[in-house]
Amino acid sequence: MPNNPQGSFYGLGIAPGLLQALDALKFTVPTPIQHKAIPIAIEGKDIIGIAQTGTGKTLAFGIPMIQQLAQKKGKGLVLAPTRELALQINEALGKLLLTFRMRSAVIIGGESMHHQVQALRNTPRILIATPGRLLDHLEHRNTRLDDVAILVLDEADRMLDMGFAPQIDQILRLIPKDRQTMLFSATMPASIVKIAAAHMRLPVRTEIAPTGTTAERVSQELFVVSKEKKGQLLKELLKRYTASVLLFVRTKRGAQRVTRDLRAAGHPAAEIHANRSLSQRKEALAGFKSGKYRILVATDIAARGIDVTGIELVVNFDLPDDPENYVHRIGRTGRAGREGHAITFATPDQGKDVQGIEKIIRTSIPVAQHPTLPAERFSSSSQSHVQQQQRHRGGQQQRPSFGGTRHFGYPRRQRR
Repeated sequence: MPNNPQGSFYGLGIAPGLLQALDALKFTVPTPIQHKAIPIAIEGKDIIGIAQTGTGKTLAFGIPMIQQLAQKKGKGLVLAPTRELALQINEALGKLLLTFRMRSAVIIGGESMHHQVQALRNTPRILIATPGRLLDHLEHRNTRLDDVAILVLDEADRMLDMGFAPQIDQILRLIPKDRQTMLFSATMPASIVKIAAAHMRLPVRTEIAPTGTTAERVSQELFVVSKEKKGQLLKELLKRYTASVLLFVRTKRGAQRVTRDLRAAGHPAAEIHANRSLSQRKEALAGFKSGKYRILVATDIAARGIDVTGIELVVNFDLPDDPENYVHRIGRTGRAGREGHAITFATPDQGKDVQGIEKIIRTSIPVAQHPTLPAERFSSSSQSHVQQQQRHRGGQQQRPSFGGTRHFGYPRRQRR
């Protein structure tokens, strides 16, 4: 790797035209994953990048891909697990693509096949796609993959979690073996190792944080609360945290109910889940970014599909079904060098589920108690969790964030 202090994109092997474009876009300091991955990828090597969400992975693969496509024939293909992530990748790469007069096309479900066919006829150099819709276009012979020179599997673990393994295998069989492959993932399960062994050529692994670790700038807090009191606790918390809030629930029906309750309480809120159309999800995300909606309620479909700088609080209203999704959820805050906070609700019978999360993140989550709600404990089968925490802290309860010493938030927005 070039001898380069991690304070500039210069010295990473990036072409002058791209450096000028990065300067114009005010990208001056590479993130750790960009600093490590870009020189390797520019050399044309296969790479496995392990990094949490919000670490700048899009430019880590986007810069080398654009630079190499400017020098040779063929196209790039980026596979992503969700529609939202595909759109955000396209947005992030769009201004850089203009520098080289390249086009991209986004191939995702929920949008018009006709419009996508028109985009494909414009000979895009980069396809950004979800696996299912890409296969639809391949079946209709609207595009082909025999000229793919660079393949990116973004959020690969998430794609496998969502059941896309058969589609990915089908797509990989249609791409030339003589290609560069870049795989990015927050975790490194056995399924990812299997893909690397079968479809990558001596990949270089680069990791900026141990698998499963949570963002360094995100403080965490756990409330043990009965299911019936969750809504009341949430309303009390929202009196203290006046900034933007991303709130995760487990089910689509739960998202609808919580959003309805928040609106009834006077909070501007929107929802993102699988029952919402793509246009509704776009509007919700755009409204959240602009401040129209202070609270965005989401299921895990959005755990890695939301790239919004400035989210100060993540609330896990429900625990995730998969403990690893906890990492992806709270990774939505504490981005771009800012601090963030994550609050998790667990019912008294979920002590073992919390222990599963703590095993993944390799630390205990401090337990807090709200002064206006009755104290709750994990059930007897889960008491070891609380007892271990109390022994670790000398029998003292972790300081809750209601004494005025920790208060995230800026002045309360005007209601719209």
